[in-house]
Amino acid sequence: MPFAIAIDGPSGAGKSTLARIIAKNLQFVYVDTGALYRAIGHSMLSRHIDIEDDAKVAAGLDGLTVSIAYVDDEQRVIVNGVDVSDNIRTPQVSMAASRVSAVPEVRRFLMNTQRDIAKSQSVVMDGRDIGTTILPDADLKIYLTATPEARAQRRLLDLQAKGIASTFEAVLEDMRQRDYNDSHRAAAPLKQAEDAIFIDNS
Repeated sequence: MPFAIAIDGPSGAGKSTLARIIAKNLQFVYVDTGALYRAIGHSMLSRHIDIEDDAKVAAGLDGLTVSIAYVDDEQRVIVNGVDVSDNIRTPQVSMAASRVSAVPEVRRFLMNTQRDIAKSQSVVMDGRDIGTTILPDADLKIYLTATPEARAQRRLLDLQAKGIASTFEAVLEDMRQRDYNDSHRAAAPLKQAEDAIFIDNS
């Protein structure tokens, strides 16, 4: 039977880094679910769809295909046959992902994709609602968090390494806004599963 590890937590807590290490050591498949929401956010922005209008976002899912491929053990996200992995890490797309992830139709759209991956192979999956909604029966659940300041500093360094200009204050504000959006949305809000191990990664 496949073994599932669910890692949840706020943006910038180090979920992806931890998940990649665990997956490599256990030879599991790493699934970055946030990249899927980023891909949808990017698609909406590129088509000039108003992400503040839930009905328009839901309608924008028509004809959209989102899938995952693995190239040299790295996850790539494919939207309508196009690899968008290198275009979904900007602050603008990050905020768009947070916004569209609050739309119930978007969450339903991606839920089966995520669950199907875990049915066929052992996975380490990170996100906001993996242990609470996507894989509620995961064999191991971890809730990884850190202070907003620590997370903002790490995100700023990531952006600078990619040549994306920003400031600590701007990144911190974006982080706090995304935390609020993720934890207050009606559909599958960010929260710690009751049976998850809590880790402060500050």
